[in-house]
Amino acid sequence: MTTAQREIVLSVQGLKKKIGGKPIIHNVSFDVHAGEIFGFLGPNGSGKTTTIRMLVDLIKPTEGRILLCGEEVGLHPERALSHVGCIVENPEMYGFMTGWENLEHFARMQAGISPDRIMEVVKIVGMDQRIHDKVKTYSLGMRQRLGIAQALLGNPKLLILDEPTNGLDPKGIKELREFIRMLADGGMSLFISSHLLSEIQLMCDRVAIIAHGEVIAVGDVDELVSQVGTYTVWELEKPVEGRRLLEAECGVRIVENEEHRIDEAIMSDLSDAIVTVMDADRIPDLVGKFVASGNGIRSVQRVAPSLEELFLRLTEGETIG
Repeated sequence: MTTAQREIVLSVQGLKKKIGGKPIIHNVSFDVHAGEIFGFLGPNGSGKTTTIRMLVDLIKPTEGRILLCGEEVGLHPERALSHVGCIVENPEMYGFMTGWENLEHFARMQAGISPDRIMEVVKIVGMDQRIHDKVKTYSLGMRQRLGIAQALLGNPKLLILDEPTNGLDPKGIKELREFIRMLADGGMSLFISSHLLSEIQLMCDRVAIIAHGEVIAVGDVDELVSQVGTYTVWELEKPVEGRRLLEAECGVRIVENEEHRIDEAIMSDLSDAIVTVMDADRIPDLVGKFVASGNGIRSVQRVAPSLEELFLRLTEGETIG
C-alpha cells in the first residue's frame, strides 16, 4: 500500500499562531499516515514545540484545523486526544516513586487502564527488570523509555515525541531508533521532532521541514537530502598521503572544513577525516587504490549535509537565524 492510500492519522491544515499579536506559526499544513515515522525537522526556535503544543491542545491555534483520526481537536478535544500519546520536551516523572508507581498514577487519569496493560507497556519498552526501582536511580535513557511507556498506556494510534534523542548517548539513540521502528512496524504512527538531520534521516520515512514557523518542504527524507547531495567522508591511517591520492582523482572534489556543513556531532568523532564530493560508485575503486598503496582505511561513510545546508538549498540562500 502506498503512502497516499494509507489512513491519515493526523491532518494539520493551515495552522497559525499569534502570541502577543506577533505571528509565530505561519500556515503550517501536513498529513501523517498510518504506520509511518514522520519527522518534524527544524532548528531550535523554529516553532516545533509550539506546533506540538497545539497538536495536543495545550495551547489554542489562532487559525487552522487539527484532525486526529478524523476528530477535530478544537471541537472534540477529548475524543481526538484519545488517539494520541505524547511526550513534549522532557518526560516528567516522580523520582521518589518507582517506575511502576508512576505508571499507576498516570493510569488512574485514564479510563480502563488495567494492571495487565501497565505490564504490557513495560514489556514493550523493555523495562520489566527495573520497573520496581525508584525513578531517581534511572539513567536518562531509562527515563525516556518510562515516559514512552506512560504515553503508550492508552494504546494510541499516534505517538508524538519532541526531541526524543536529546541528552542520550550513541547507544541510547540507537536503541531508541530501533524501538521507534518496532512500534511503526506494529502499525503505530510516530511523529518525531528534531533539529538533527542525521537522526531524522536514519529514523523517519517522511519529513516536514520548518523554519521561522513555516513549513518549507514536506516529502521523503532521502528525496529532500538528494536535492543537496551527500558527502563521502574518509578516515585514513595516513591522511596526508590519502589526500594527495584523492586530489589526483578525476570526479573527486575535496571539501575543506570551513566549506562543508556536516553536523558537528558527526565530525567530532572523525579526527583528520577528509570530506569529499563524489559518486558513490567510485568508492570501491578508491578503496582498492588505498589498500594497494598501503594506506589503511579506518572508515568510509556517506554523510548527509547538515540541517543548515539543507535549509540554505531549499530556501535558496535564506539564513536560518
